Amino acid sequence: MRHNKSGRKLNRNSSHRSAMFKNMARAVFTFETIRTTEAKAKELRGVVDGLITLALKNDLSARRQAFKVLGNHQLVKHLFDEVGPRFTGGNGGYSRIVRLSQPRVGDCAPMVIFELTKLAEKKAEAVSDSASAPKTEEKAAE
Repeated sequence: MRHNKSGRKLNRNSSHRSAMFKNMARAVFTFETIRTTEAKAKELRGVVDGLITLALKNDLSARRQAFKVLGNHQLVKHLFDEVGPRFTGGNGGYSRIVRLSQPRVGDCAPMVIFELTKLAEKKAEAVSDSASAPKTEEKAAE
């Protein structure tokens, strides 16, 4: 019986699972939004939210703990200098899971988009600029 055994195994051994979540956390902090399965996203939530909580502490010990997970000094700097300050003043709720309507083609696994709740301003501006850009190009072509 699995009494008091938290977390999903995801058909992987422990080292593969930890490596997968480290890689997914790196991808989240690099791109701020990723597409993955629902079960992986729900488990990844704890890793990412824990790293953002470390970024809110912003001391040397927290940076070393974040480096153990991320394994990249530039990514740790990005986490503590850019991502962490966005979430000051809030308690939790740093990530969002949005379900996609279509499952994965091969095995019909439910797919989601995993993203940070407060995206970077430059990405938000790029989305709004790309929506308004075709209108200005059409006017220029006329």
